[in-house]
Amino acid sequence: MAPSSGSVRSPKLQLDGVGFNYDGRGRGQLEVLRDVSFSVAEGEFVSLLGPSGCGKTSLLRALNGLSRHSTGTILVDGHELSAARQDVATVFQSDSLFPWRTVVDNILLGTELRRFPRAAARQTAEALVQLVGLSGFETHYPHELSGGMRQRVNLARALAVDPAVLLMDEPFASLDAQTREQMQGELLRIWGARRKTVVFVTHQIDEAVYLADRVVLMTRRPGRIREQVEVTLERPRRPEQKRSPEFHQLVDHLAEALQKEVAGGPGDGRGADR
Repeated sequence: MAPSSGSVRSPKLQLDGVGFNYDGRGRGQLEVLRDVSFSVAEGEFVSLLGPSGCGKTSLLRALNGLSRHSTGTILVDGHELSAARQDVATVFQSDSLFPWRTVVDNILLGTELRRFPRAAARQTAEALVQLVGLSGFETHYPHELSGGMRQRVNLARALAVDPAVLLMDEPFASLDAQTREQMQGELLRIWGARRKTVVFVTHQIDEAVYLADRVVLMTRRPGRIREQVEVTLERPRRPEQKRSPEFHQLVDHLAEALQKEVAGGPGDGRGADR
């Protein structure tokens, strides 16, 4: 049943006509993004997929306020994004942990920079250690952890500031295939517990489908929205769903559309929603 008009909430994130240009250093402006428009509901998990160089990371940098978009508007909770916000956190591909800090102290970094009360922040960090499955490793240093464990610390550090929006830029790209599969399951478990609004950038089509409620497919540069595909797989997600006909149908559809973009196939990047 559709919600009544009085219960409809504004999107957590809303992009309207967003464009992004880089200075070409004497070669003019390089247009990276053009007229990007989509929204993300509160608690929704959206995967961002597209050809290499289409502007996915540039879009994430605009969403976290690290880079200023050239045109259009970005709204967070209905307010225009004009600078970096404390309620938007980013998990990058590299964990960027400080080698001289323990697991807990690395998790606490963001809370220290934002001057959170230390006692409460430490309680939060200790709870997050349990949430991300690192109990017993609180006093370990990054060199004593595996790649997957370091990314768990990286995720916990982002969650420690209790962000309203979590941006993830290919966080599992450097992991081996087995660890990547494990981390996908861990991320879904953590997301299920916290229900943060997530925008997740990946090059892996099956990863995009498995994790997300919706996959936003971008065109070649300048990046635009080619298509938005709803993922109707039942939650909580289970690894065996990757073998289902529905999963393969979604992956095949996105793979075909992505291949057309990579090969320069037909279409102006404004495909209808699926």
